[in-house]
Amino acid sequence: MVNNDDDIKVFHLDLPAKREDIAKLELGSAVFLNGVVYTAREGVYGKVLDQGLPLPVDLRSISNVNFHCSPAAAPDGHGGYNVGAVTATASFRFSKWIPRWLEKTDCRILIGKGGMPADDYKRVLAPGGAIYLTTVGYGTGALLGRGIKRVREVHWLDELGIAQAMWLFDVENFGPFIVESDLEGNSLFALHAETINAGIEKLYAGLKPPALHRYGETDNRKDEVM
Repeated sequence: MVNNDDDIKVFHLDLPAKREDIAKLELGSAVFLNGVVYTAREGVYGKVLDQGLPLPVDLRSISNVNFHCSPAAAPDGHGGYNVGAVTATASFRFSKWIPRWLEKTDCRILIGKGGMPADDYKRVLAPGGAIYLTTVGYGTGALLGRGIKRVREVHWLDELGIAQAMWLFDVENFGPFIVESDLEGNSLFALHAETINAGIEKLYAGLKPPALHRYGETDNRKDEVM
C-alpha cells in the first residue's frame, strides 16, 4: 500500500516482502513494515557463514528482512523480553558476508545506516533481488521500538550478547525507513554523494588544522573512508 504525504511517498509492506512489492519502492520514499524482522550482524554471520553452523530457525519461511542493529532489550519477568529501542549500526562493515547471506537465506531487504559500499549495489544487492533501507538520522531508536510488538524468539544470546544475538521481532507499522537502493542497483547515497563531495573542499577552506588528534586521524579529506 502507498500513501502520498506531500512530496514523499509512503509505502507499507507486509512481510515476507514480495518481489513485486519491493519493485514498487522508489528511492527516497518512506517505508513501514508489518510482519517479522530479524537481526543478524557479524556475530551471526561468523557462526553461520564462517563456522558453518546451521541457522537456528528457517528464515526462508518466516522473514526476508535483516536489520543490522543493536536492540535495547531487557527481560520482562515472564520469560520474554521488552525492547524499548533499536539502534541501527553501519552496514558497510558486513559487506564481505552479504553475498553468501542473500543466497543462504533469501534475504531481500537489508536495513541499517550508512549504506553499503558503492560497488555492492549493482554487484551484490541487485543481482540478489535485494534492496537497502536506511534509518532516518539519529535519535529514532525509541520511535522504531514502538513498532516492535513482541520478541518472537532469540538465539545465541548467551554466547554473543544482546547486540550480536539473532532476534526475531513481530513488528507493526515499523518505521519509518528510507528507501536507499532499488532493484536496479541505484543508490540514493551514491546519487547525492557526487554533489556533496564536489563542494566539500569549500567547507574546510581557510580552517586551521585541528588542535586535537585521535589515533589515525587526518585532515586530508581524500583519506576519509566515509
